[in-house]
Amino acid sequence: MRELDTEILVVGGGLGGVAAALAAASHGRRVVLTEETGWLGGQLTAQAVPPDENPWIERFGSTRTYRDLRAGIRDHYRRHYPLRAEAAKRPELNPGAGRVSKLCHEPRVALAVIEAMLAPHVSAGRIHVLRNHRPVDAHTTHDRVDAVVLESGQDKVTVKAQYVLDATENGDLLPLTGTEHVTGAEARSTHDEPHAPEEAAPANLQGITYCFAVSHHDGENHVIDKPEMYGFWRDYQPDFWPGPLLGFVAPDPRTLEPVKRTFVPNPPGDPLAVSADQSADAGDKELWAFRRILARNLHTDGAFDSDITLVNWPLNDYWLKPALTIPGHTTEADVEAAHHEAKQLSLSVLYWLQTEAPRADGGTGFPGLRLRPDVTDTKDGLAKSAYVREARRIKAVTTVTEHDVSAEILGVDGRVRREDAVGVGSYRIDLHPSTGGDNYIDVASVPYEIPLGALLPVRTKNLLPASKNIGTTHITNGCFRLHPVEWNIGEVAGLLAAFAIGEDVEPRDVQTDARLFEDFARMLDNAGVERRWPEVRGY
Repeated sequence: MRELDTEILVVGGGLGGVAAALAAASHGRRVVLTEETGWLGGQLTAQAVPPDENPWIERFGSTRTYRDLRAGIRDHYRRHYPLRAEAAKRPELNPGAGRVSKLCHEPRVALAVIEAMLAPHVSAGRIHVLRNHRPVDAHTTHDRVDAVVLESGQDKVTVKAQYVLDATENGDLLPLTGTEHVTGAEARSTHDEPHAPEEAAPANLQGITYCFAVSHHDGENHVIDKPEMYGFWRDYQPDFWPGPLLGFVAPDPRTLEPVKRTFVPNPPGDPLAVSADQSADAGDKELWAFRRILARNLHTDGAFDSDITLVNWPLNDYWLKPALTIPGHTTEADVEAAHHEAKQLSLSVLYWLQTEAPRADGGTGFPGLRLRPDVTDTKDGLAKSAYVREARRIKAVTTVTEHDVSAEILGVDGRVRREDAVGVGSYRIDLHPSTGGDNYIDVASVPYEIPLGALLPVRTKNLLPASKNIGTTHITNGCFRLHPVEWNIGEVAGLLAAFAIGEDVEPRDVQTDARLFEDFARMLDNAGVERRWPEVRGY
């Protein structure tokens, strides 16, 4: 077994992990960054999900390095793609002209930009990246983590570190290190949250999704082999759904009223006319344009014979089993089965679209839909990893509850001010159907400040969450799980570890000691981490 020794170990190479590694290395710290797949970038790359962001993201509401990431993605398209002149000149270029985000793009482009951002630190030896490594064990002494054991095939490596950051998609280090944590839904009595269930439900998690990309080519036949579970998924109708899951009628997440979606591959029109504003329109009623990641009409004539769209729709959310090991509820075998069934669902959605989906002309099926494994870099054409909306969460010094973010409680102009604010975020409280049989919970929220206390475990001293695993609840996770907030959380975790090492203090001291927090806040400000909102309203 190999051994590595570093100052900061970041386990998980998603957006939070990348941001954490960049932040720590930018302050001269030695970092080992690990990733379970071969791609860094998590939601943006291995999970293939275009960014879900707040409506003001082009002006404020993110960290400076997250804005650098966004600018780098746009610059990549301007440098390497045959964009029309008017598209290339547009400062707020939306490469996919998708309606879900002001910056819909292909996962490989985000990967290229992330690798470029890391490159100087990798060359300088400040960041050492271990791809295709997953955590399997940890060594602890009392309330400290001494080392984490990672596995890649038959090889194992033990990494010793002063600080360990859990940036995994599922909060995998929390059970391995014995860090106190929760899963699923808390009982209403725990925090008096209006949308919490009466009884605690540790195995009630939002569904996962295996995303995939498709293009459409008239007159061609790209129909895949019938998936083994196609019969099951074609006939499956949830109790709370207005019809079969494989259909174009689904609940509106905000009202739960049945709404018919439309599906028109390669629609006409100028993509420059598309507006993406989640506060005004969810944009999910026309499925092709919802998460389109390449718009052919943004480019010179003939450069692309089809758009590319990303399928992350109500049709392929999977919620039959929790895709997480939960003592007393699920085993590793259950999790393996959940992932298999989730993949079968996504492949069944594609096969249904190709063969049975109703067309506007009265026919059925779109055989010209082509699965794009080249976009996801996988053999089966699905994303490398499932899109995970809800992870294990630390029991934190500060737990963010519905009372802190709900517009129903605070009013659209309400705001909870945090003395220990270390970032900002904003998104609706958006929970997808869950393994407990719940329908959507999608309610208005207000812009919020991220408290440092939500990044501090109640006991473990040198482990910090750096992703979706901070001190939120099942409910508030719904507005904390998005791309810019995960990046913000990871960046702050990396800066906090660097600060703690430099000042020879504990992270808890930074929150409780006013002078230390003032110094740390100055570090955040200098790094371009926004900690307060201007006057904007919830939505």
